[in-house]
Amino acid sequence: MSQLSNPKGQASRWTNPWVILGNVSVGTFMSTLDGSIANVALPTIAGALHAELHVVQWVLTAYLLTICATLPVMGKISDMFGRSRIYNIGFLIFAVGSALCGLSDTLGLLIGSRILQALGAACLMSNSQAIIAEVFSSKGRGRAMGITGTMVSLGSLTGPGIGGILVEHLGWTSIFWINVPIGLIGFIAGWFILPKDRDRKAAQPFDYTGSVLFMLGMVAFLFVISGGQDWGWLSPAVILGGGLSLLVLVLFYLWEKRSRHPMLDFSLYKIPAFAIGNVTALLSFVALFFTNVLMPFYMQDVLGFTPAKTGYTMMVYPLVMAVVAPVSGWLSDRIGSFALTTAGLIINALAFGLLNTLSAEETAWMVGLHLGLFGLGGGLFQSPNNSSVMGSVPRDRLGTAGGLNALVRNIGMVLGTSLSISLYSSRLSAVRPYAPGEQGALSALHTVFWTAMAICLLALLVSVQRRRTKPKKDSMPA
Repeated sequence: MSQLSNPKGQASRWTNPWVILGNVSVGTFMSTLDGSIANVALPTIAGALHAELHVVQWVLTAYLLTICATLPVMGKISDMFGRSRIYNIGFLIFAVGSALCGLSDTLGLLIGSRILQALGAACLMSNSQAIIAEVFSSKGRGRAMGITGTMVSLGSLTGPGIGGILVEHLGWTSIFWINVPIGLIGFIAGWFILPKDRDRKAAQPFDYTGSVLFMLGMVAFLFVISGGQDWGWLSPAVILGGGLSLLVLVLFYLWEKRSRHPMLDFSLYKIPAFAIGNVTALLSFVALFFTNVLMPFYMQDVLGFTPAKTGYTMMVYPLVMAVVAPVSGWLSDRIGSFALTTAGLIINALAFGLLNTLSAEETAWMVGLHLGLFGLGGGLFQSPNNSSVMGSVPRDRLGTAGGLNALVRNIGMVLGTSLSISLYSSRLSAVRPYAPGEQGALSALHTVFWTAMAICLLALLVSVQRRRTKPKKDSMPA
């Protein structure tokens, strides 16, 4: 069994890192689950709060944008004041935000409560991998990362199914109230079992200017990406908004490069394993969310599946990944990350190619087998990749690294969702005059899936560069 790392002044009342992993897994699952659990509840919320559906979409958008805007900030704060402390505070903030969501009787209050909930989620997401990387030695880190990777996938992909069951039987507020007892129990348990932080007060000043520039630029950029399909990609709003957001992000980069105590430490990207792992993860999540977004369209609009049948079929993906990811992480501790990440990306690319062989008459079992390949490929890739990324950085910057790793994942989800819908809609409009109905939809889907396959192959080209880095077995200094 792996031994708990115990740097200076950092003792825990528990010496079993697997107990700590259990607490972190709960926080990881809960925070990622709420990124998608409200999807199926939007029509019900719109009716209950007497709001237009396109306005209610902000219940989802506000949550995702807040997380993306604050993840690196929370990671930096954690490096300054303690990862366990900020992680545990995240449980409490998330529980309070969830309770306020459940009590909301207006849309404005609900969106504001979702923003508070997202701040708690950012505290959890930015520190989960950092805590695991810190308490596990190199021999057990890959396996532990595999389990946390499973929690990310289960949370992200099972949200709509769990949300649908809760909304149907207990009402829309239940999707938020269920978090309250879990969050409170996680907070109390974390108080006793998480490793105790060293006193890092006033270690360095906080970069307020950099933080504000990053949040403004990132929110504006992702807002434009999310709305591009509705506004038109060549509309003045997209061109002007996109240009201004990129300008702010450039100003942020220039500020950080000259700052003595930057909020986002770009020097981490000088570490080859960290840079390669982050770029590969971004491309992988972009491609995989092509599937997550458009396979339900295929199953319901082309195959005629019911929403329930679609949900059960989609569950094959996360369930296979839940089995494969821990095994892949365990193997990465013994043979390294290169072979596993390479195999995972190859399988994902082949899976996208095989999706183009599906016809307008397929059984749920056949579709499920195809989705299972993505679970296999994703499980093989994510755990070793996360272990490689987090194992390559110095211990005192694990919080920043964890925040960046989670940020890459969330940006990939947003980009994958927006780009897949835009590509599908554009292609469908182009082929509809001569390929109406199911054939037009299949043609548009094939274009999307070939594009996703190309993105996977690009990720593979980047990923194989890690063989040249020859990382040490455990790069983190004790």
